[in-house]
Amino acid sequence: MTHQSPTGGQDAVIEATEAAEPRVPVVVASPHSGRNYSALFLAASRLDPVALRRSEDSFVDEIFADAPGRGAAMIKALFPRAFLDTNREAFELDPDMFDDRLPGYVNTRSPRVIAGLGTIARVVSQGHEIYKRKLHFAEALERINSLYHPYHTSLLSLIRRTRQEFGYCILLDGHSMPSYVPGHGDLPGHPTLQDIVLGDAHGTACSQEVMAAVERFLSRRGYRVTRNTPYAGGYTTRHYGRPDAAVHAIQIEINRGLYMEEQTLTRKPFLDDLRNDMGELISTLAALDGKCLRGTAMS
Repeated sequence: MTHQSPTGGQDAVIEATEAAEPRVPVVVASPHSGRNYSALFLAASRLDPVALRRSEDSFVDEIFADAPGRGAAMIKALFPRAFLDTNREAFELDPDMFDDRLPGYVNTRSPRVIAGLGTIARVVSQGHEIYKRKLHFAEALERINSLYHPYHTSLLSLIRRTRQEFGYCILLDGHSMPSYVPGHGDLPGHPTLQDIVLGDAHGTACSQEVMAAVERFLSRRGYRVTRNTPYAGGYTTRHYGRPDAAVHAIQIEINRGLYMEEQTLTRKPFLDDLRNDMGELISTLAALDGKCLRGTAMS
C-alpha cells in the first residue's frame, strides 16, 4: 500500500496485509516499529539517528510477522514514531513546538502532550528534545493527512472486514517497553518486573474471555504477565475496543530486554522464540467461542 509521503515521492508509508486464507478473527497492528527516517527529518533534528530510534518499538513488526501466515490480518507503520505517532488522537499537539497559533480543535492539554509525547512528539526517551527549530502547523497537518489518516483508515478497514467475516474481531496492538524504568537524573532506574503487560483500558476495551485467554496462553509459555499496569492501553485500544460492537482490543507491551540489546538496537536470539509464541497465540485465539464475543450491537 502506498500513499504520498510528506517528504516527497510515492514512498510506501504503511504495509497492510490480509491473509490469503483468513482463518483467525484477529488483526495485528504495529504502529511504532517503523524505521524509514527521511533525510529531511534527520536534518531537522538535533539528535543523531540512534537517539531518535530509541523511541521505536524496534522489531515488534518482526515479532508479529507470522500473523498473515496464521490467517490473520496485519498492519504496520513504516514511518518512525518520532516523526508521527498514530497511537494518539489525530491532533494532540504541543503549542510550544509551533511558531504559529494552533486551531481551537487541537488538544493541547492531554497528559501525552504535557509529557512531550503528542501526535508529533517534542522529545524522545529520557526527555531529549527532537527539533532544532519550531514547526509550522502546516507541517503537522501534512503529516497527519499523509500518514495518520491513511494508517487509521486502513486499520479500520481491516477491523471491519474481519468482523464481517467472523462476526467479531480481536485487535492486538503490539508495542515494546524498556527493560528498565527510567530513573532520575543519572540514576539507572529500576528493572521492569514484567515480561509482558496486557492493556484493555481496565476491562472496557475487551471481553474478559479474550483477555483471560491471552494471559493464560502467555503465562503457560513462561512469561511474567500483568494487566494494565503501568500500560492500560493507548488511543488505539481505547478508540477501537468496543466489546458491545464485537471489537475486542488488547495492547501488548513486550519487555525489550527479552529480545534486543537496547543500547545497540540489535536483535537477540530469543526474538525468534517470541515470534513463534506470538504466532501460536494468534492461532490459539481461533479456538475461542465466538458466540459470546459478537457483542450486543453491530455497527
